[in-house]
Amino acid sequence: MRTPKRILPLVEEGLIDEVVRQLMSGKEAEVYVVRCGAETRCAKVYKEAEKRSFRQNVQYTEGRKVKNSRRARAMEKGSRYGRKEQEQAWQCAEVDALHRLAAAGVRVPQPYNFLEGVLLMELVTDAAGNAAPRLNDLELSAAQARDHHRTLIMQVVRMLCAGVVHGDLSEYNVLLGGDGPVIIDLPQAVNAAGNNSASALLERDVENLTTYFGRFAPELRATDYGREIWAIYESGKLHPEIALTGCFARRETPADVGSVMREIGDVIKEEAARRRYKAALER
Repeated sequence: MRTPKRILPLVEEGLIDEVVRQLMSGKEAEVYVVRCGAETRCAKVYKEAEKRSFRQNVQYTEGRKVKNSRRARAMEKGSRYGRKEQEQAWQCAEVDALHRLAAAGVRVPQPYNFLEGVLLMELVTDAAGNAAPRLNDLELSAAQARDHHRTLIMQVVRMLCAGVVHGDLSEYNVLLGGDGPVIIDLPQAVNAAGNNSASALLERDVENLTTYFGRFAPELRATDYGREIWAIYESGKLHPEIALTGCFARRETPADVGSVMREIGDVIKEEAARRRYKAALER
């Protein structure tokens, strides 16, 4: 097929020899099957911000660090340069997450190169060597659903141990490769320790998986792995081989409203005293 304009820089650099076919077009990117020497890989071409249906949101970008202070200021101001840098950072987030998770033993596509907004990575295949299907395209037996659900829950645990929450995990972002489920699409991945929405996003990821697999194995709907995982993570005891129960005991202890109000009152008094002291110095 004709080489898409966005992929030409990779062809010119000798990273890609031929574009074989388009594999899919999603809300954030188009993916092509490409030939790189004797290897068959895939090239993910990110769509421009105004053409994406998935928008960047502070819920996802909170906690991401920008080392260059000039870039950080420009991104905060929303200038033309800042928007360009923000887009670059959004794309690089997936590359960074893939490298980090692959090193942690999470089953994600192996990244190879990233150039001009195009990510060159492993083509995930099924047992027959064809491009692996997404979970949402499959009908599963109850046994398969339980097995894949268990595998993915432990992958979520391994991701969290590496400090990463997917943030948009569902049956649409998992491929069923020849050796089991493979997690894809990570530009919105969040820093578990630096993002206030991390726990809510993790619980939603787990709930999405449970709802999908619960269609084939209804007993899974009664589990509560999301809150169990996060509670263990907060306790500092989470590790990749943790034995989970799928249960979560809610705390029913009533809030000590009186104590909270006393603390608020103390803060108000301290602030009033500070202002009086400051006013006295200015006389």
